[in-house]
Amino acid sequence: MTDPLLPIQRLIRSVADFPKPGVTFRDVTPLLADAGGFARCIDALAEPWQGSGVQAVCGIESRGFIFGAALAQKLHAGFVPLRKPGKLPPPLVTVEYELEYGRDALQARSDALKPGERTLIVDDVLATGGTLAAARELVERLDAVLVGASVLIELPALGGRSRWSGEAPVHSLLRY
Repeated sequence: MTDPLLPIQRLIRSVADFPKPGVTFRDVTPLLADAGGFARCIDALAEPWQGSGVQAVCGIESRGFIFGAALAQKLHAGFVPLRKPGKLPPPLVTVEYELEYGRDALQARSDALKPGERTLIVDDVLATGGTLAAARELVERLDAVLVGASVLIELPALGGRSRWSGEAPVHSLLRY
């Protein structure tokens, strides 16, 4: 039997030594450019969350916006962008987090989610896990109910899943 994710995986280009030597970058732009492949990708990302009552999808800047907005449409949910500082008007909720090389932050409007709203977080890649963990904290600070998180690609060797806490599951479509 053929792996149903193989057509999606074939549309992701591996770029050696980008952005620096020793790193293999997973380029999703060929997937986004292929209408059928992108549609299959969104269907596969939506599948675990069908029937879970998701009311809002939070997409992490920037590629998480692409997958998150399409996934929100598929799940008949609203879309909430989680942005880097300086991109949204106040009032805001901000969560800072550590990176290998410094600090960063994610923000959402303080009224972006309603208390108790069933929320799914979406991003393109789960690597070291700091961004996804910050997004989780942001959703929780907005008093929403976290249903889970969904990512297109997980890089298990970087251990990002270990930074995810709580009961809500993380679903990854592909692992490299």
